[in-house]
Order: sequence, then C-alpha cells, then structure tokens
Amino acid sequence: MTSPLMVADQVWVTTTTEDHIAPSTHRDDLRRAAALPDRRAREFLAGRGLLRETLAALRPALADADITTDPRGKPRLRGHPGVGISVSHSHGALAAGVAVGRAMGVDIQRPGTSVTASFARRLLHQHARRIAALPPARAAEEVAWVWTAQEACVKASGAGFAGRPWTIDVQPGAPTGRCGDYRWISLRDRSALPLSCAFPWPAGD
Repeated sequence: MTSPLMVADQVWVTTTTEDHIAPSTHRDDLRRAAALPDRRAREFLAGRGLLRETLAALRPALADADITTDPRGKPRLRGHPGVGISVSHSHGALAAGVAVGRAMGVDIQRPGTSVTASFARRLLHQHARRIAALPPARAAEEVAWVWTAQEACVKASGAGFAGRPWTIDVQPGAPTGRCGDYRWISLRDRSALPLSCAFPWPAGD
C-alpha cells in the first residue's frame, strides 16, 4: 500500500516500511527524536515521515503542523482538533492513519513464527480453541490480526494500555466489529501484514 487508502468515510490508512519512506525533517519531530535511543529515533522519524506524507496527500495545509501528544501519548495535530491521526511501527513496518471529523487509531504487527497457548488465551479468551488447531505460524498470524484490532480500538479512544485492549472481544477471522462506540476494520484483503484501524461510529449505524 503506497498511497492513502480510504477505509471509511473520511478515514484513510497508509502503510510502508522504514526503508521506503523519507524520515521526517520537521523541526519539532527532530527535537523529540533527539531524546530517544538511536533505533527508536529512526523508527519515530520514519513514522512521522509517513504520517506527514499522508497528510500532504490528503490535506496539504496540515502536513507541516506540529504534532503534540496527550498525557497518554495519543498524537494530535496542534490547532486542528477535528483531525484524528495515528501511527504504528512493528519491526520496520509502518502504518499511519488520518481521519477528518473523528478520532482514529491504527495498528500494524509483524507476526512471530509461533504463539504460546497462554498468550492466545489472554487475547482470544473463548475463541482461543480455534487458534490451537492451526499450524504455529498461521496461529501467530491470526493472533496478530486480533491484536491489531484490539490495539486500534484503545488508540482511537485514547485509553492506550489503560483501556486493557486484550479484553476487547475480537473473533478470529472477522474483518470488522464493534467495541462500544468504536468500529474496527481489519484490512485483511488489502495488507500482507496484520493491519487494523478503529474510529468512532455514529449510534444506530
């Protein structure tokens, strides 16, 4: 995925890898990166680079805006509270999300080669038995898909880990679902890696 993909009305997601994106050179991003360890700084600047490139494609006037974070680390565009943004990193894979008129969260994961039964139960609860029957790599991939949906929901709400993402009921194989006032979408037909996004959904829809 090399250009923003609209996944819902006014909600876009973009993905790439660190070696295919120019790192951000924005003054504020560079200042924040200077306080990070080298590897984390490279990841941070690549993620901000993808986010700013996505903004440039969708809302060019916003591409140079300062990006702040709330007390729980949720990124926000300074002076533009009506535009939701989100960034995710996983071992060189990157995802960025932009939503106009609503909050949003995005999460991408590189699956491992296997997953422990205890971790699968922690995320999947009553659905874990379905995973146990799969080959190890396939089970790890499916758990990663579930985790991206759970993580996207707590990123969209701004709760982060305090929102206990592992308690959100996501059925293995499901392309979309609801978590309270939020809808999540797993881009299973659009992404080679597990990738999901979440955003508020109007009541009754």
